[in-house]
Amino acid sequence: MDAIAHGFCLCGVTPWLDVAMIATLCILILAGYPVAFSLAGTALLFAFLGLSFGVFDIGYIRPLPQRIYGAVTNTTLIAVPMFILMGVILEKAKIAEELLDEMAKLFGSLRGGLGLSVTIVGALLAASTGIVGATVVTMGLLSLPTMLKRGYDPAFASGSIAAAGTLGQIIPPSIVLILLGDVISNAYQKAQLEMGVFAPKTVGVGDLFAGALIPGLMLVGLYLAYQVFVAIFAGAKAPAIPAAELGDRAAIWRAAMKTLPAPLMLIIAVLGSILAGVATPTEAASVGAVGALLIAGSRLAPKEGVLGRRAVYAAAAAVVGILLLTAFVDLRLGREAASAVERAGIFLAAALCLLIPWGVIASGAALSRERSLKPIADQTARITTMVFTILIGAAMFSLVFRGLGGEETVHGALAALPGGAVGAIIGVMAIMFVLGFFLDFIEITFVVVPLVAPALLKMGVDPVWLGVMIAVNLQTSFLTPPFGFALFYLRGVAPPQVRTIDIYRGVVPFIAIQILALVILALEPGMATWLPAQLYD
Repeated sequence: MDAIAHGFCLCGVTPWLDVAMIATLCILILAGYPVAFSLAGTALLFAFLGLSFGVFDIGYIRPLPQRIYGAVTNTTLIAVPMFILMGVILEKAKIAEELLDEMAKLFGSLRGGLGLSVTIVGALLAASTGIVGATVVTMGLLSLPTMLKRGYDPAFASGSIAAAGTLGQIIPPSIVLILLGDVISNAYQKAQLEMGVFAPKTVGVGDLFAGALIPGLMLVGLYLAYQVFVAIFAGAKAPAIPAAELGDRAAIWRAAMKTLPAPLMLIIAVLGSILAGVATPTEAASVGAVGALLIAGSRLAPKEGVLGRRAVYAAAAAVVGILLLTAFVDLRLGREAASAVERAGIFLAAALCLLIPWGVIASGAALSRERSLKPIADQTARITTMVFTILIGAAMFSLVFRGLGGEETVHGALAALPGGAVGAIIGVMAIMFVLGFFLDFIEITFVVVPLVAPALLKMGVDPVWLGVMIAVNLQTSFLTPPFGFALFYLRGVAPPQVRTIDIYRGVVPFIAIQILALVILALEPGMATWLPAQLYD
């Protein structure tokens, strides 16, 4: 073995082990092996090779147990299963179905109106669920047959649904932003320590949520603008529904006003509490999960009885009351007055908390009667397990890659690009865009971002702007063939007359819109940095 290792060193192989490690991982993933096990298996293989060649120190992987323990006890990452649970509950409660039905009636009389309604509902679901698969499947099952029946071009209809479903990756609260927030925060602290800043600033998930809000709304606006353009200049692709078929306009508005308040209140409760600094993302995720459960209960619970809708409404009022108390009880009216207000607020909040379990039990019982409780728990557990298993594999991969000198290789490669920080950003964004054709956003977040982010941050790149840029870029990975997950989800539920090539053609304009949004954000960093500065500085 020593002779073989000496031979490899003479041939100059060992300095390239870090590059070979990345190449091996890509080959395994493209071959169809599970990502988490590909990460861990590649790390073990190259750790063994590095030890055999004498170029790897086993001490690099000794912190792995602490890394795993830190990941599963990370208070920020606890928000992931909570937001997943919130999205799954809303899916099973058929909130999306009601929203799609009402929005289609509101906008259906306009040319392109069904496409506009799909985008608006996609934005609302993005701000309340953030699960791409559930959104695309639901809208594909409900809206695509209707759009085709009304004479919509299959490509335009498919592209609108797939693109609207991906809005959950950029509009907060988003699982992508939570994962990115943790990775960017660690990379930023590491970069500052390496630069000699021993009191490093922190970047939280709340900063990324605030930073992504305006770019996310801009992307929704660009989608709507494109659909209006198609409706005006290619009206045959998106015809209007005769007003006579939609029914009474006043009745449509009344029905919409009954459907919209619940998801809007949930969005305000979750996102508003984070942006206002009232709750951390983890706390807000818990509020969101409880709120989603109460919304489901308000639709499924019986009208009468101890565990009826009265219990659900009382619990919902208690949640709103607690949030308002938390937001406003700390008014500084003088030390004694403030103390009295706080004591009264704490007492009232404690009393309101007693109502919440009543509504939660009633909602859980309603879901159990509908046989939805077990599927909700099962789907939440499966998605959460996938995320954390990949996280553990990525932790091992990054430790071995660092031990083989991979960080220095990445830093040197980025520094060698022409244009300094600008050239490095362009290079990284281009690489991530290409990787999005083959990898999921979770793999890119846990594998690629930790490798490139420290080097970029040491060049003076703003961490919030970088995180939002990466999030917008990763959103394209759901639409880019051949492995775009939104395409797979839509293909699975699309009617037989919709060809796969129609779906691919339909998403091309929306991919171009996402690239345009990325360029606008690159030219105007203030779109990502202004709101966090106003809220938290």
